[in-house]
Amino acid sequence: MQENASLDVIRIRHPLKFRLVQVARVHAVTPSLVRVTLTGDDLHDFESASFDDHVKVFFPEPGATKPTLPTLGPEGIVWPEGLPKPVARDYTPRRFDRAARELDIEFVLHDAGPASAWAAQAKAGQYLGIGGPRGSMVIPAGFDWHLLVGDETALPAIARRLEELPQGVRAAVVLEVGDPSARIEFRTAASLYTVWRYRDEAWRGDACGLVEAVRETYLPPGTGFVWAAGESSAIRAVREYLCNERGVDKKCIRASSYWRRGVQAVHESIDD
Repeated sequence: MQENASLDVIRIRHPLKFRLVQVARVHAVTPSLVRVTLTGDDLHDFESASFDDHVKVFFPEPGATKPTLPTLGPEGIVWPEGLPKPVARDYTPRRFDRAARELDIEFVLHDAGPASAWAAQAKAGQYLGIGGPRGSMVIPAGFDWHLLVGDETALPAIARRLEELPQGVRAAVVLEVGDPSARIEFRTAASLYTVWRYRDEAWRGDACGLVEAVRETYLPPGTGFVWAAGESSAIRAVREYLCNERGVDKKCIRASSYWRRGVQAVHESIDD
């Protein structure tokens, strides 16, 4: 542990704002992960203080060029009368460049879902709306070690975290993805150990696969912090295993459900 380093998680609140942004570039990170770079004057005061942040992304209605966005009234969020509420999903701010007013959002492509369908056809010049982030949970880097666990949906947050960790920090990443084509190269100054598991190679793609991968991962001595996100049942199982069998303090685990089988638009913290 870094001498005199505080291990308190800092929570920061941000003013809730809704912004109209335009696609500047589209880049295929892998066959199943697309990076969309958004730009616009509305980003001049955008804030994202943590890799764990999420923004609400609003998509245009079929046939529309721009999404419907709400405003903030005295009693909260107000939607325009007579217009349908747009489809909205939660995503990680992967990168933000204030000088260029650019925000990167990465989308996982899968078989169903309006967000994935939009990302598969995304082109420069198209419009999206974003809301938030409402707040940030800043996790100190001064722990003795960091364990990051997830599936494809967690890749943007994990990649951002690794880029932000300082040199020499001990970090391990355990990821379960569909096949080797979903792998990415992480850029980091941390001392990194990475485990990749593939659902199409003798892994069932259920909670057991990810738990078994974590079970086989060495945890160094000292006080560590675990961040885990992905499919709800898998992440719950990982959290229970680490608490009950590896003795990790619940206060040192941040677990989130990014999606749940058979359910759309899930994003929630997992705790007791």
